Amino acid sequence: MTTTGIAITGSGAATPSVLLDNHQLSQLVETSDEWISSRTGIRQRGLATTEVRLSQMAASACQNAIAMAGVQPTDIDLIILATSTADDLFGSASQIQAQIGATKAVAFDLTAACSGFVFGLVTASQFIRNGVYKNVLLVGADILSRWVDWSDRRTCILFGDGAGAVVLQASDRDNLLGFELKSDGSLNSSLNLACQPEPKALTPEITIGQGKYLPITMNGQDIYRFAVKKVPEVVEKALFHSGLTAADVDWLILHQANQRILDAVAQRLKIPPHKVISNLANYGNTSAASIPLALDEVVRSGKIQSGDIIATAGFGAGLTWGSAIFKWGN
Repeated sequence: MTTTGIAITGSGAATPSVLLDNHQLSQLVETSDEWISSRTGIRQRGLATTEVRLSQMAASACQNAIAMAGVQPTDIDLIILATSTADDLFGSASQIQAQIGATKAVAFDLTAACSGFVFGLVTASQFIRNGVYKNVLLVGADILSRWVDWSDRRTCILFGDGAGAVVLQASDRDNLLGFELKSDGSLNSSLNLACQPEPKALTPEITIGQGKYLPITMNGQDIYRFAVKKVPEVVEKALFHSGLTAADVDWLILHQANQRILDAVAQRLKIPPHKVISNLANYGNTSAASIPLALDEVVRSGKIQSGDIIATAGFGAGLTWGSAIFKWGN
């Protein structure tokens, strides 16, 4: 079978209009703008109101990406939704398919938390490389504000809501240059959005667990140490698979978790600060949405040009982490 190449030809984003800044947050828990911004780099975050559906926000990002790519919704063969916070536990990708009118597309959800976009990028590429599909829509979207304990100042300061999407198309050239994916379930307890079923007696002899999820819990120090050690390693491996070095990278777009992590990873990779894309000050940690959100912002500003080499890396719950190296555009 002849292998087909991949081009990433369009991006799009959508974020809530309601913003919560650090000063407002300090009225909910004992914290301050100076404390949050100095330790995380975050100054505000967008929050989805009760009437906002994840599928609606994701669909808006998808429509923007489709428009940039110059394709029609009916051209899309596959939709992958990377999310941990679907509207429906049975999956929300099909709702996006219906909302954007991608009537010929198959759609499914993929869950890998903050690594979801990178895992989705690699998954989408396999369908194109094997010649199965020509046009794939990948969207990372999360509404973590619905699963945050707003009395826990360790976690509530971090998370925001958003969606970001890209269009991948079959191409004569292969612009996905290399990747590396990793998982370590032994570290799962460091970051959780865990199910804790409540006992429910059906008969005197049979008791089942009734579904219920706890708020997000996180060991921040564990996650920081994990990210600073593992993310540079996985980026270097992806670059090796690409036949490149860090010096060849035009832009580094990491999962937007914490500015200290971004700075430490870039320093270990010897990538200068002016090549590091950061927008978490305005959005917070948007999980699977963070990389495509940051990508779309700099593409639309003209900072990223066609042919630029971009190194991405996601890391988070699972624990999962991964890196993908690609050229932007055709």
